[in-house]
Amino acid sequence: MGVHDDDILDFDFVDEATRELPAPSRGGQQPPVREGGGGGGGGGRGPRRPQFAAPHGLTPLLRLLGLVVFAIALVVLLAIWAQGCTGDDAQKTYTAYSTEIAAVAGDSEKIGVDLAATLTTPGLEQADLETKLDGLIQRQQLDVQRARELNPPGPLTPAHQHAIEALEFRVSGLQGMLGAFEDTKDGKDSTAAGELLAAQGQRLETSDIVWKDLFQSGFTAEAKRANADVAAPASIFVENVDLYSSRSMSAIWQRIHGASTGGTPTGLHGNMLAYVKATPSNTQLSPQTETTLTVSTDLGFEVGVTNSGEEQEVQVEVTLTIPKQPNPIVKTATIDLIDPGETKAVVFTDFPDIPFGEGTTVQVSVKPVAGETKTDNNSAEYPVVFTLTP
Repeated sequence: MGVHDDDILDFDFVDEATRELPAPSRGGQQPPVREGGGGGGGGGRGPRRPQFAAPHGLTPLLRLLGLVVFAIALVVLLAIWAQGCTGDDAQKTYTAYSTEIAAVAGDSEKIGVDLAATLTTPGLEQADLETKLDGLIQRQQLDVQRARELNPPGPLTPAHQHAIEALEFRVSGLQGMLGAFEDTKDGKDSTAAGELLAAQGQRLETSDIVWKDLFQSGFTAEAKRANADVAAPASIFVENVDLYSSRSMSAIWQRIHGASTGGTPTGLHGNMLAYVKATPSNTQLSPQTETTLTVSTDLGFEVGVTNSGEEQEVQVEVTLTIPKQPNPIVKTATIDLIDPGETKAVVFTDFPDIPFGEGTTVQVSVKPVAGETKTDNNSAEYPVVFTLTP
């Protein structure tokens, strides 16, 4: 073979990265150039051809890139896991707090119901009223204390403070009402007494506004922000705002004032049946004409009662009866309070066993109140036929 053939067959199988280089000679001389044999005069070979090796920095770069991607994925997974844990914790803590404050809210709401029942108790005297009000005040103060002892989740602290404010308004209103009855005990001006009492009733109404607009709305907003599916408990102290109007409170004061003097009912007392209509069709019934009514799951009857006397009437009992075999359908409802000349309504619902296809009647009666002498307009019968189709 010739010189060029030797060049072709002279492969270097040793990796340049691992080849041991000769130590430099003393005196800074360059290491001798390797001489190769060969014919043609045995001269030294020219410059070596370039050695093309794979770029050695690519593999570490790929490894680093892989580690970065793995680290990012790990951080994302940890963040998702942490968020899930936080959501679970918020659900538990918000639910626990909601259960605790709901117990307080429910008890306070019951105090409002008891107050309305007290104010509308027939024949109630001043001394009994003061005793009952004092008991309601103590119960409401206990609710305030219970609320203060609760430990709400941090974000709910402002809303919780509003709940306490609402409860404190109720204590203030009850105390003011008791004070107003005591201060006017020997008075003669029922109008002035009514206005004084109504001002305390406004405190009770304000408590409901604070509870709903500040506590419940704040609770709902924070629960949503924390991804906690928890509802804020309601607490309605004043179910009937008309009860605490100056007109109604004046009449209540007169009634209690009169009962405290030991007198019998004076003036004109009485109620009358104003109307009866089927709901939701709003069909008015007539005592003289038979009315056909289509039965549905939401069938009901609205009964209007008018105070036809000169005095406020309380705890007015209304009864509705539908004759039916073997047992008639009988429902009873109570109107807390009706002022003179005022008409109020009660609604009867839930009639699953209506007698179909036969003539019957809807009988309505209003129980006479103390001192009522005219009772011929307290009841009526309305002929009806119940059908399944219009």
